[in-house]
Amino acid sequence: MTGVKKTSALLAIVVALGANASIANTAEPGKLPRVGLFWLDSRNQPRIDEFRRALRDLGYVEGSNIVLEYRDAGGKHEKLPSLAAELVRLRVDVILSDGGAVIRALQDATKTTPIIMPVMSDPIAGGFVAKPVRPEGNITGLTNFAPELSGKRLELLKETVPRVTRVAILWSSAPVQEAAMKTLETAARSLKVELQSASTQRGSKDLDTVLEAVIKGRSHALLTLPDPRLGNERERIVRFALKNRLPTIFATRGFAEAGGLMSYGPDFSYNFRRAATYVDKILKGTKVQDLPVENPMKFELIINLKTATAIGVNIPPKVLMWADKVIK
Repeated sequence: MTGVKKTSALLAIVVALGANASIANTAEPGKLPRVGLFWLDSRNQPRIDEFRRALRDLGYVEGSNIVLEYRDAGGKHEKLPSLAAELVRLRVDVILSDGGAVIRALQDATKTTPIIMPVMSDPIAGGFVAKPVRPEGNITGLTNFAPELSGKRLELLKETVPRVTRVAILWSSAPVQEAAMKTLETAARSLKVELQSASTQRGSKDLDTVLEAVIKGRSHALLTLPDPRLGNERERIVRFALKNRLPTIFATRGFAEAGGLMSYGPDFSYNFRRAATYVDKILKGTKVQDLPVENPMKFELIINLKTATAIGVNIPPKVLMWADKVIK
């Protein structure tokens, strides 16, 4: 029995050493694998923490068998090119990042370093990936592109506030949003809801004018299409809706957490955890071309009960039962 125990112990050590070796098998001898984390600002920090936890679950211990190089432009677009070039000079093995401006800076800095996007809109329309099934460049990852959800959001809004018959749609008229708008128009006809287009083509510069038009148009509620630029203005949009007692539904939970009535869309935290598996595969030798862009797989409904009380909306019990999170 003693000999069996010693043999088992030796096997366990060999297996453990082999696992650690497989993690760093693409790194140079004596060099720990390095992962760049690159963002415009720190708004994604909770999701990045999810990514770090997922890496730990995969056996990566920061400072022991992996190095994470974090870069944050502090919201300043002019810093993006130099930070992107800095990560490339550090010879990181793979970069985790998202956001159009950041990815374009990385595209200018490198055509070879693998880039994993945990959240991307339409990868083709955005010019990031030509063939999502087999990416030809150095970018892949997970998308939040789900135009069919726009119709579902309108259904949820109507189910929550049945009196709603006219809904303002806040969007930027970007080509990437056209499919979502068509889905929304189909749902509106079925629900007998009139849509008021509130387009912010020039971004935040004309947002106040567009929001004023929503009130003049006598809309009963507000729905936004996914748009990073609108995400940057979430506090303004939420304050406007609260002031005018407008029920709202958004595409991302950040709006509901900021005071919007509801949000329904892809679970970004799940995407960041999945992105860790992409990084793991890259570090173990998988090519970007062999990692297809993954469509959303997990969705979440967030309801803000504090906001519901503030604007006089009674959330039906069955809608509350559907919620993944209720903010009280």
